[in-house]
Amino acid sequence: MKRYQLGEFEEIVLLTVGILHGNAYGVTIRREIESRLKRNVSVGAMQTALRRMEQKGYLASEKGESTDIRGGRPKLYFTITDLGKKAIAYTRETRNELWNAIPAAILKASNA
Repeated sequence: MKRYQLGEFEEIVLLTVGILHGNAYGVTIRREIESRLKRNVSVGAMQTALRRMEQKGYLASEKGESTDIRGGRPKLYFTITDLGKKAIAYTRETRNELWNAIPAAILKASNA
């Protein structure tokens, strides 16, 4: 399988886009990450990650309808591309291989 470069935050964003299937746009992705991981995410970091992953071909975007609430600007909805699916599958496989390589004794809690 081809090697894919995904940073931790990119992996989290890709997985969250999958969780929000059909309703993944900047605000909902950010809220979902903050809610699930109890982690603050800046708007700038989110937008940068979304653009970067779209440029890499891991995400695709599609404009939704314009609304008066958003000043006439449409929401930009994201979906995971086939390449993005391969990237997260590769990342999962790699992480599982690493976890499986750790001796069980190392993961046991010590009574210190």
